[in-house]
Amino acid sequence: MITPLMLAAVVVTTSIAAALVALLLLSAVPQRKRKTPGLSQLGAPLEQAIFLFDDRELVDATSSGRALLGAIPGPGSEWTRLSGYLSQRLRGFESEMRGLAEHGEVEMRGEDDDGFRVRAEWLGQMARLTVTDLSVEGQGVLVDGLSQRAQEAELASLRETVAAAPFPVWRTDGDGAVIWANHAYLDCVAEQGDGEEGEMTWPVPALFPECSANPAVGSRRKKLASADGAGGHWYECHSYPATGGRLHFALPADTVVRAETSLREFIQTLTKTFAHLPIGLAIFDRQRQLALFNPALVDLTSAGAEFLSARPTLFAFLDRLREVQVIPEPKDYGSWRQQMLDLEKAAASGLYEDTWTLPSGQTYHVTGRPHPDGAVAFLIEDITAEIALTRRFRSEIELGQSVVDTLDEAIAVFSPAGELILSNTAYEDLWGVEPGLTLGTMTIMDSLRHWQELTRPNPVLGDIRDFVTTMDERAEWTADVPLAAGGTLACRIVPLSGGTTLVGFERIAPDRPLVRRTRRHRHDTAPAGETVRA
Repeated sequence: MITPLMLAAVVVTTSIAAALVALLLLSAVPQRKRKTPGLSQLGAPLEQAIFLFDDRELVDATSSGRALLGAIPGPGSEWTRLSGYLSQRLRGFESEMRGLAEHGEVEMRGEDDDGFRVRAEWLGQMARLTVTDLSVEGQGVLVDGLSQRAQEAELASLRETVAAAPFPVWRTDGDGAVIWANHAYLDCVAEQGDGEEGEMTWPVPALFPECSANPAVGSRRKKLASADGAGGHWYECHSYPATGGRLHFALPADTVVRAETSLREFIQTLTKTFAHLPIGLAIFDRQRQLALFNPALVDLTSAGAEFLSARPTLFAFLDRLREVQVIPEPKDYGSWRQQMLDLEKAAASGLYEDTWTLPSGQTYHVTGRPHPDGAVAFLIEDITAEIALTRRFRSEIELGQSVVDTLDEAIAVFSPAGELILSNTAYEDLWGVEPGLTLGTMTIMDSLRHWQELTRPNPVLGDIRDFVTTMDERAEWTADVPLAAGGTLACRIVPLSGGTTLVGFERIAPDRPLVRRTRRHRHDTAPAGETVRA
């Protein structure tokens, strides 16, 4: 007989069995993939380096995956850094990822069979990447192994870079003691005789104590001599704060020191050379401050050595010249400033050249010249004596011209090249020509054409032309030339010093007898066969 209690037990047992069968059937049926699954639902029994990307945007990652991303240096997004890291280890990574949506699942391994594997799966609109290091014991998914490999690779690269640096690099602690140094620093230690090349000895000597002891100074320059005391190298030290101390760099400065030494010696040579020049020199840099001057500038401008040594600006220098009256006085100060601006622009383009007539009677010739890098140089030369000599010479010429203008004889003087260099008023009246008003230079040929227009044909004019242009030994001679309008001219041809020739013309009175052409030698009275005009 079946009791109610037994019936209830059968029902409960049947329900449990049905539930177990249903659970077993559901576990056997494959589940549909969700459109946007989370990594908490996709994880394996062991924590793996898994990344979930929506296009190129990181949606989620396991802790080991984020640790791997943190160990990968460089700028850019998570996808940029991860793809760059994986592309170095997997050939064709980028192309395989581009075809992931078509294939659905891709698995890639390292070329050297080092156990590096990446599995990529396409989950509708997202991609899941699983990075595995199979070289770890037990074939498990290592959480920190991948991160450590990236860190070790970066560390090896940094060590190789610093070790190959051609200049010393070292670190100091808070007390200034050297706690780390690269190979170049140790080589310098060996050159100083404090250790063997390439061997780390502790404590490492401080080769640049000034740089380490005074961190406030951004850079210092020091020369390290060799062990034998000969030669050595210059370094420029740079110090920067670092964790637990400071980081120092010593850059080679031999080239810079040699260039500065050469420049200093060159400036000293120029200074000594300029010191003996009688021309005042003032060089203004690109900021228009006085950079260099010589003693002659002090003497010519009376500006004072102290004022010039203070490196005044160009406009302050010109104002000082105006105060001591070593510059032409302008009509008003406004036009003066405009003239100074024009002067600066003209000097910068190399077009400034002027003559200053000072109230003291002195005359200065001022020239502005551009220099490299925007500098401007001014040359001030005292030409008072030259101007006085020129004026005196011009005065003598004017006096000589006045004297010959008083003569009744028409006089013309020709140079050895046959150019007319002097004539008087009587010559201009006789031939109807003013040589000073003609364009260009009047030659013996031009004068010969004028003479032929007013005279009858005769060989004397041709002889005068030949005599003027000849360079042989010459003697004074005379001849008569008949005029076309009637009358006769008495010609006098006289050789002068320097190869010049004087040709004189004088009208002969009608009652004066004509004479043949005569020639008078330098040392004779008259040659045989010729007669002298009475």
